[in-house]
Amino acid sequence: MDIFSAAVMLFLIMDPLGNLPIFASILRHIDPKKRRKVLIRELLIALVIMLLFLYAGEAILNFLNLRSESVSIAGGIILFLIAIKMIFPQPGGVVGLAAGEEPFIVPMAIPLMAGPSILAALILLAHTDSSRMTDWTIALVSAWGLSAIILMFYKLFTRVLGEKGLTAVERLMGMVLVMISVQMFLDGISSYMSTVAQ
Repeated sequence: MDIFSAAVMLFLIMDPLGNLPIFASILRHIDPKKRRKVLIRELLIALVIMLLFLYAGEAILNFLNLRSESVSIAGGIILFLIAIKMIFPQPGGVVGLAAGEEPFIVPMAIPLMAGPSILAALILLAHTDSSRMTDWTIALVSAWGLSAIILMFYKLFTRVLGEKGLTAVERLMGMVLVMISVQMFLDGISSYMSTVAQ
């Protein structure tokens, strides 16, 4: 996987367009003067958490004694489930945050930005080729940067695309993520079968 492919995959998993309505709902109840400050803080916290998982991913896998094939297959399954939820969204809003309460880490940084799926994908990238950590870092920061830009201008995107437009884009991203997840699953199976055959 090259830097561009990794960045696209991470961007799709972060799903900033899908998170737009939720972010807008949370920020709507915060003092307008604090909104941008809160959003920037949460985005930076999410980036730090994702970088920690990227660089600690190999150590975590070694500690758990996991093979790359199992991680690839598990990652494919997780991404597939996330993609299905993107294509067929479930009703329900943000839980655990009272109206008017200023979010801190939860739920904006975790799990909306740095959710289980993105953290699993970062561990997988680190394990796939630990010699290319610079590439994975560039891919992560690029995906995060684009997501951050979209979320920083959440009012503009919501106004331009509308609720139906956001839903359509999210479902399109879900379809692309389904294909990526299936490829990850097949790569894991193929690698495992090759190992067994030897």
